Amino acid sequence: MAEVATNGSEVLAAPAAVPAPAAFTGLKVQVTVPAGRAEEAVAFYKAAFAAEEVSRSTHPKRKGDGEEAALLCAELKVGAATLLVCDQAGDDVPAVGKEGAAASGLVLRLETDDVNAAAVQAAAAGGAPQGEVTEDGCGLSATLVDPFGVTWILASSTSAKKCA
Repeated sequence: MAEVATNGSEVLAAPAAVPAPAAFTGLKVQVTVPAGRAEEAVAFYKAAFAAEEVSRSTHPKRKGDGEEAALLCAELKVGAATLLVCDQAGDDVPAVGKEGAAASGLVLRLETDDVNAAAVQAAAAGGAPQGEVTEDGCGLSATLVDPFGVTWILASSTSAKKCA
């Protein structure tokens, strides 16, 4: 501590420098699927949620089906949100396990103007409905678990306004 002033018999110290807070520019949800299943996951999210693929990165040394390089991550747009779907390339990042993402407290909420149609579309693509479409004071919602263990709540897009 540097001495800066005295107050009678007391030595006052300069206040410690406070680091500036980190600035963040966005949040992207990343779903890591078991090794070798990233292509399958991308196809599911396209079919279930009309996701659009924005970009992809491949592993130069690993091969997927055929002679193409294996998919490492794909960036998808789902509505206005970004979803990264990544292959588990090693043990450093755990993939969604048998318990699913909900076991860790992660549940993804996807808002839509037509919950019934979205639930039918996601189920047709391979999602497992968890009960029926329900209505409460916030609007309609449906819950499903995708083939990779991720729990999704499909909810009325107006629900945030009604429940706020």
